[in-house]
Amino acid sequence: MSNLTDMEIFARVVSAGSMSAAGREMSLSPAVVSKRIRRLEEKLGTRLLQRTTRQIAMTEAGQGFYERVVAILASVEEAETFVSRGSAKARGNLKVAVPTSFGRLHIAPHLGTFLTENPDLSVNLDLSDDFVDIVGDGYDLAIRIAELSDSSLVARRLAPVHRILCASPDYIAKHGAPDSIDDLLTNHVTIAATNQDPWRLAGPNGIETVRTQAPIKTNSNEVVRECLMAGVGIALRSTWDVGPELREGKLQILLPQYRASKDVGLYAVYPSRQFLPAKVRVFIDFLAGLYGSSPYWDAGLEEWLRLPSSARAS
Repeated sequence: MSNLTDMEIFARVVSAGSMSAAGREMSLSPAVVSKRIRRLEEKLGTRLLQRTTRQIAMTEAGQGFYERVVAILASVEEAETFVSRGSAKARGNLKVAVPTSFGRLHIAPHLGTFLTENPDLSVNLDLSDDFVDIVGDGYDLAIRIAELSDSSLVARRLAPVHRILCASPDYIAKHGAPDSIDDLLTNHVTIAATNQDPWRLAGPNGIETVRTQAPIKTNSNEVVRECLMAGVGIALRSTWDVGPELREGKLQILLPQYRASKDVGLYAVYPSRQFLPAKVRVFIDFLAGLYGSSPYWDAGLEEWLRLPSSARAS
């Protein structure tokens, strides 16, 4: 049977991306890390990692081994937590993948409170708008804003997400406000990040698909937001992102009978419900309590967020 510590070193090398980085995290020299990986490969009789001067990559056998090792280590941590549950404290490092803007606006400001409540935890918050491989990239969980399809992962809905069409007063003064989807498509500039094009809008006629058209192409939601505020065009934005601007009149809602699909929500996604590590559970519970079914970012927008009855059928 392979040494559990060797498995942990292997998993840390994969998540850190290099032996030297893993060594720093575990207070081991790169030489020791390399020796332990080599010993593990000899024990298993197969190569787990392909090494180059700049990076490492998993072999096919290494990928399958890594997925199982992550599950084993999570089970070990859960077993330790079960035995010491009397302390009611989550421990260790929590690695979380979060969409860039949402993480900056609605997770980072609350980390101080979370860490005060859980002093034996540290958090590695990875902000990215890429769709990460939770298991393959070694994350404990990911926060996703999506209309989730069937998956082998487990998801917990943390809050509703309302996306509305909006534009700046300057844009409306220059170009007018669209009075229909056809008008929107024909006579207006519509802006979206590449991973959010086309839009799926729920309205009086059910779901309608809108392909955006703008002189700007970007993969950044934050760039779209800045262009929206600068009066470049119309965008579909979440109230968690533009709530203050809507309340202050810096943005105005357009075609209020249309909204992004009501099935889009804020979710915590993690590999397995079985043997859920305490550090994952307390973080998810913290966010669920922070946001809830009526999240704070929607305060003051309730009147605008009431969908017409004809649109609820979506």
